[in-house]
Amino acid sequence: MRLIVMLLLLVFVAAGVVLGALNADLVGYDLAFARVQVPKGAALLVMLALGWILGGLTAWLGVTTRHRRDRRRTAKAQGAKATKTP
Repeated sequence: MRLIVMLLLLVFVAAGVVLGALNADLVGYDLAFARVQVPKGAALLVMLALGWILGGLTAWLGVTTRHRRDRRRTAKAQGAKATKTP
């Protein structure tokens, strides 16, 4: 399993290097407070990484929130059972 993950990582790193090399011309971005010129490849990789991080954060928060809600429900149900038993 680790070997497969390492090979996949290597393939994606190689694809990123090729992508960056093929898109070396500069692109300008106006961020309202600054103007930045970066290579297309770098901009694409940064946006890809940002999307990956934000997607992972969203998934993690969704799972965490659901688990917290389930634990609260379980605790409430157990508390109700404990008060009903004589």
